[in-house]
Amino acid sequence: MGEQLNIALIGCGGMMGGHVNAYRELRAHGFDNFNIVACCDIRPEAAKAYADQIGEFQASKPAVYTSVEDLLSKQGDLMACDISVLHSEHHVVTAMCAEAGKHVTIEKPFSITMRAGKVMLDACTAAGVKIHVAENYRRALSERANKWAIKTGLIGEPWMIYWIDAGLRMWYWTWREHRMDAGAGWTLDGGVHFADMFRYHIGPVEEAFAVTRSFWPHRYEHADPLGGKIIDVDVEDCMIAILKFEGAPTVGQWTLTSSCHGEGFGKRAIYGSEGALDWGMGLQAGDASMDRQALEAAFLASLDEDTRELYFPRGIMDTVAQELKEFIDAVLYGTPMETDGLEGYKAEAICYAVYESAVTGKAVKTADVEALKVEEYQKDINEHLGLV
Repeated sequence: MGEQLNIALIGCGGMMGGHVNAYRELRAHGFDNFNIVACCDIRPEAAKAYADQIGEFQASKPAVYTSVEDLLSKQGDLMACDISVLHSEHHVVTAMCAEAGKHVTIEKPFSITMRAGKVMLDACTAAGVKIHVAENYRRALSERANKWAIKTGLIGEPWMIYWIDAGLRMWYWTWREHRMDAGAGWTLDGGVHFADMFRYHIGPVEEAFAVTRSFWPHRYEHADPLGGKIIDVDVEDCMIAILKFEGAPTVGQWTLTSSCHGEGFGKRAIYGSEGALDWGMGLQAGDASMDRQALEAAFLASLDEDTRELYFPRGIMDTVAQELKEFIDAVLYGTPMETDGLEGYKAEAICYAVYESAVTGKAVKTADVEALKVEEYQKDINEHLGLV
């Protein structure tokens, strides 16, 4: 066994379960260049539960902590932290870890506001540690195949992208329903995945014009069946935006709503000068048309051995395992990170351009959001967190 990266898991909630499964997957495929030395959560039972699971696939069981301060002061062999906490805590925990000299990978969205994200980037730069964002959607076989189809010109020049998810959700999703904990609704929480794919497939978004609404400012305590206490929420449930891409003719229509009674609908497609790429049907481009399965097979056949290993190490298709391997290798060997902190910051700027546009009633440039020139929507969150 060679050099190992000693990692602590901070925030042992639901998403960290996906990370634990990913570490298990890496070990199952023979990757042993990491060791999880600690699990930290304010709920000791949650940290212990993951420590017990980890003890089943590595030689030693991680230590359990209930505070980040104790973890950083007492775990002397710690080198890196895998963080999955409330959005409102991202900048706090990241800065603590960076100042202690620990490398960081953090769950999306990168930060609760852009100003908080700047705190994170600056802290890691000052400490000379790496910061990586857990942006796994782009790593899926389907998305790698989509990127290949676009890059090789199979649809010609991309002209239009439509990204529409319309449905109904009336149940309460705990802290994610409150701006001071989550920052915003699904346009940020899940939408940052989509913003990242806009950048990945097309390129930087130059500006956004959007409207948001909160048609349903309450949720039911119980999901199935709907019932129990009715709880007030303060995040949007409808967002409709027009996107203009930088240096390209491409325009986009992005809609996310969970307030549609009746039959919902969805559409994810890019239309180009020579054809179309549909997330459901695959490539539609005359003689080059392929269904989804054929498109993915053609993409895999196009890969040389090194690129295939880079994307799908030892055949791993678990996207969280892929991203964690990227982080581990970057810290140990200095290899590039596809989704470093700056990439996460720029994807988040698309989401916040949407919110800032909805508040100001004007088109908002992502460059101005990144530079903290437009913060009207974020102002009260920053004030609440002392980020002024």
